[in-house]
Amino acid sequence: MTAQPRHSISEEEYLTFERTSATKHEYYNGRVYAMTGAKEPHNLIAGNLVAAFHSQLRRKPCRVYASDMRVRVVKTGLNTYPDITIVCGQPQFTDNVRDTITNPIVIVEVLSASTERYDRGMKFENYRTIDTLRDYILVAQDHHHVEHFARQERGLWIFQEAVDISAVMHIQSIECMLKLEELYEKVDFEEGPSDITREIPPEA
Repeated sequence: MTAQPRHSISEEEYLTFERTSATKHEYYNGRVYAMTGAKEPHNLIAGNLVAAFHSQLRRKPCRVYASDMRVRVVKTGLNTYPDITIVCGQPQFTDNVRDTITNPIVIVEVLSASTERYDRGMKFENYRTIDTLRDYILVAQDHHHVEHFARQERGLWIFQEAVDISAVMHIQSIECMLKLEELYEKVDFEEGPSDITREIPPEA
C-alpha cells in the first residue's frame, strides 16, 4: 500500500493534480489514493474483456472504455478507474475535458488480493448509488471465476456466477455474452504478490 499525505484536499484540487500526473489516483472524501500498474494476468483479462465487449457492441449505441477512463460517483464523490466501463447512449462527463464519466451502465473490475475486499465492499456500495448502473461484474485473475450482480426493480440485485471455463454469462442490459474461455484466453495463473496496490479507503 502507498501512504498518502494525511490532510484533505478538495475534488477540484484532486482533478488539477490528477490531470497532470503520470500515475493514476483514486479520490474519496478528501483523500487521494495511489494506484500502481498491473501484472500480465490482469492486463490480459482486461484486454480480453474490451475485445469481447467491443466486438458485440460496435454496431450498438454503446461505448467500451478501458481503465484510463475515470468514473465519478455523483452521490458520494468517489473518483475511480474501473477496469472496464460501458456507457450506452451519450456519455455524460463532469466537464469539457471529457475524462470523467458519470453514467455507466456496466462496470467490470478484475480482482486482486489487495483490492478484492474493497471492490466487493465499499466500492460496490458506492457504485450502487449510480442511477444508470445495471450490471457489476467481478472477474478473478488467479482462477476461472466470474461474478455478476444485475440490478432489478426496487433496488434489488440478482447474483450469478460462472466457474467453468466452458461457461457463458449473459449480460441482459447490453445484450452481450461473456464466454469464460475468451476472457481467460492466454492467461497463465501464477502464485505471487497481488498485481495492483493502492491505499484502500477505510470501510468506515
